[in-house]
Amino acid sequence: MASTTISLSLATISSSKALLSHPKPTSIYTFKAYERTFSSSLLGTSLSIETARPRPICRGTASSSSNGVTCSSSSSPLPSALLFDCDGVLVDTEKDGHRVSFNDTFKEKDLGTTWDVDLYGELLKIGGGKERMTAYFNKTGWPEKAPKGEEERKQFIASLHKRKTELFMALIEKKLLPLRPGVAKLIDQALSKGVKVAVCSTSNEKAAIYTLAASTLGVDPLSCVVIEDSGIGLAAAKAAGMKCIVTKSGYTANEDFLNADAVFDFIGDPPEERFDLAFCGSLLEKQYVS
Repeated sequence: MASTTISLSLATISSSKALLSHPKPTSIYTFKAYERTFSSSLLGTSLSIETARPRPICRGTASSSSNGVTCSSSSSPLPSALLFDCDGVLVDTEKDGHRVSFNDTFKEKDLGTTWDVDLYGELLKIGGGKERMTAYFNKTGWPEKAPKGEEERKQFIASLHKRKTELFMALIEKKLLPLRPGVAKLIDQALSKGVKVAVCSTSNEKAAIYTLAASTLGVDPLSCVVIEDSGIGLAAAKAAGMKCIVTKSGYTANEDFLNADAVFDFIGDPPEERFDLAFCGSLLEKQYVS
């Protein structure tokens, strides 16, 4: 079972450290509609939130095509909440962020270890950075500079992970990892319509994260839509009874998303838009038809 859930307004966070380096391994951060902007070095951009005069968006049954989203004029329900996974959904951080930071840490410590793109893709099947390093070294052999005792090795791994996080944050603060296409648009649409938005992040197994999110936000899980990029995350969303849209990332493109309610390469901004808030709402209509 993952540990304590945290609820914060992302709009007040000026540093991404609060998002990615929080000591709690399971975190739920919520956007609040009355906040005017969210400016974060994590995203390298600013999300403009219209609160006084919501912008019009397409409401109704939506269908996707290679050119974007088509909506009818009929009304459709809105989700109570949009729940975003972090890595790979908001920002494609794994290949060019976390992997690079792991390798820089290994190089600094002179461990003689390098994770190439393909290897890291395999290692991503293991949840959590510390768990990932431990499993790798258990399989391939521990570096000569690593301690021999079990407890000392845990401390060694923790120190590596701490340094890796510091290096990753340096990349983030340089704004080298931008938002994926359409993320700002979808969050803006949701907040302008009073839909709750949260980012859910966990270094442990994802089994409970979305159930915890719904409880924290005080919403019915059946009225939530999750945006995920991995098969593990999709399974967690479905276990919570939620609709799930997959936006594939570099490392998850070939995973099995058969149980997803929709699969896209990204959310997208016009004219390359793949879906919007209305499409998210249209998915909920299927839940109430017996």
